Amino acid sequence: MSEKGNSRVGAIVPAAGQGLRLGAQRPKQFLQLAGRTILELTLEHLRESGEVDTAVVVVPAEEVPAVQEQAARFGSWVSRVVAGGAQRQDSVGNGLAALPEGIEVVLVHDAVRPFVTRTMIRESILTAQRLGAAICALPVHDTLKRVDAGNRVEATVDRERLWRVQTPQTFRRAVLEQAFAQAAARGFYGTDEGMLVEQIGHPVTLIPGSEFNIKITRPEDLLLAERIAAFWQDLAQEKQ
Repeated sequence: MSEKGNSRVGAIVPAAGQGLRLGAQRPKQFLQLAGRTILELTLEHLRESGEVDTAVVVVPAEEVPAVQEQAARFGSWVSRVVAGGAQRQDSVGNGLAALPEGIEVVLVHDAVRPFVTRTMIRESILTAQRLGAAICALPVHDTLKRVDAGNRVEATVDRERLWRVQTPQTFRRAVLEQAFAQAAARGFYGTDEGMLVEQIGHPVTLIPGSEFNIKITRPEDLLLAERIAAFWQDLAQEKQ
């Protein structure tokens, strides 16, 4: 049982993407960072938070046996490794279906965001317990332009009240299951889990994310991740 309260929390870690934009020979979640794969580093941070009772990892079908072997180091904390689907929503849906009974709060976190903090995890769980749906996000500070098909500027977009969404995205299980069921019935695909929950009319509350909570997508992201990982290691050594 985690420290956050009586609700049992399960994490879904979607890691089924192919990572084509990174240009690597393997999907980005299986690349090495700080001596471990990015996926392993993410799982470590989720487990070490003490807030998550179990995790389901969703990977490409051909990677399931290998990841099951790697996940053995986490013992029973990783309850299942399952195959992903054609799109992210399909993959998260597969993970949701694989969660053990008794899980009441579901935290969805990208495998390629390896720098999630305990504060983000805890606050998202507490907010989801209280209000049903919580997502980590950061306010937009850059100037935004809307352009036409020829990349000519049509307008400058008012950035007030605009936020950049991250993960974790955390929900009461019943809320997320209702959102997925309705999306499947309509054939609707959203860009994230929060959008599916919005579609059923349930309010979604934003909590502060972190600039360090990057999503490793492009080659420059991997370089930045190496710097962040080194900084975290130095910080940990200073505390010893």
